[in-house]
Amino acid sequence: MSGLTQRERLQIPRQPMPAQDPEVRRGNFNEVALGFTEELARQEAERCLQCARPHCVEGCPVGVLIPEFIRALREGDMVEAVRVMKINNSLPAICGRVCPQEVQCEAMCVLGKRGEPVAIGRLERFVGDFELAQRTCPLECCEPTGRKVAVVGTGPAGLTCAVDVAREGHKVVMFEALHAPGGVLIYGIPEFRLPKSVVHSEVDYAVECLGIEIRTDHVVGRTVTLDELLEEFDAVFLGTGAGLPKFLRIPGINYNGVMSANEFLTRVNLMKGYLFPEYDTPVKVGKKVAVIGAGNVAMDAARCSLRLQTLRARQTGEEPGEVHIVYRRSRAEVPARAEEVHHAEEEGIIFDFLTNPVEILGDEKGNVRGMRCVRMELGEPDESGRRRPVPIEGSEFEMEVDTVIFALGTSPNPLVFAEAEGLERTKWGTVVADPETGRTTKPRVWAGGDVVTGAATVVSAMGAGRRAAADINRFLKGEAPW
Repeated sequence: MSGLTQRERLQIPRQPMPAQDPEVRRGNFNEVALGFTEELARQEAERCLQCARPHCVEGCPVGVLIPEFIRALREGDMVEAVRVMKINNSLPAICGRVCPQEVQCEAMCVLGKRGEPVAIGRLERFVGDFELAQRTCPLECCEPTGRKVAVVGTGPAGLTCAVDVAREGHKVVMFEALHAPGGVLIYGIPEFRLPKSVVHSEVDYAVECLGIEIRTDHVVGRTVTLDELLEEFDAVFLGTGAGLPKFLRIPGINYNGVMSANEFLTRVNLMKGYLFPEYDTPVKVGKKVAVIGAGNVAMDAARCSLRLQTLRARQTGEEPGEVHIVYRRSRAEVPARAEEVHHAEEEGIIFDFLTNPVEILGDEKGNVRGMRCVRMELGEPDESGRRRPVPIEGSEFEMEVDTVIFALGTSPNPLVFAEAEGLERTKWGTVVADPETGRTTKPRVWAGGDVVTGAATVVSAMGAGRRAAADINRFLKGEAPW
């Protein structure tokens, strides 16, 4: 289809993403979105207008050269598409699956002004999956410099920083608190959105190509302190994320059956709940689940709950139960990705909007038996710009539930800051760091990702890791003294 006019390109519709049937996928943890075929990818790539000033690049936190990789893709030069992609993004197969492209690169696409933007994220995944299978563009590094850098945390910020620093020839050692690397990519995101095999492949490839060392079961702040790392390493990057959950301060949160989404998703991933019933797992949910919140993590927790219910019901022959998303604002204010909300609705998740829990109810054995809620209405906008939810007097009611999962955000775990004198933090517990360089108030310590911003997106964490790595490299060369 090469040589099309702009008018002809404008007439090509956005290509749909193949996906599992909702009735089938609610009973398995296999990936929901199946990925573009080569024909669909080439067809979608033809929609790109190759703008002289590509605003889409401005919307990408890591600055992927979007028009260039799309042009190579539609010309059939996949090796060049991978090469261009990996100039600024070393994890395309991951980003193509979990990045909120609709509010980043795709939001800036000129086609979106009158119709639907180019499906940049889906094309990124197609290119990333090609590279996973073919490995045509190995990561290369410079001659060893003799300098050593510690990267604390193996999630998206840490991985990106480690790769960019190692490419300059510096020795990189990564520290992971759990038994395997990947951070939130492994422990926080469900298998049906981001398969573990994709993350393992990307991590293993970086280790193989760049000689990165990963030390698991190392809890910084307990196994080793930040000051001790500074004695061994020339620079330290903190990419520990934000794993401390938040709860509503209401009666009943200590009943059995109440948990955070962070704990629940970690259990599902760590204890292989996604392999049930082939792999017997202690991860269990009740027959009536309420997930409090409506962000991406809430959608993940609700959809995992539904799958565990369905799989258990098939095993026992019982009815599968139901899962509710309980959100104090309206649908218009839902912060989750539209695609995730759509998938949740297709699978049968029940949404209770303008509803706020005020008490969790328990039985004589200390187990959750219900939740007292109040109906809400929207008032004037608050500091976030969204209309503030206000309780409706006399509207209280009880909801019968036996599991309550809070998905209300997270903050950094304070343990990492033990014996880290001079490292300034905000009142929210996040690290104070320069947004352009990642430099903290403690010499030779950089930070980026959720530990600085609070819970955010994978690609924003990657962008922070890249900026910090660039400054670390300048510092180690003597070009940017502390």
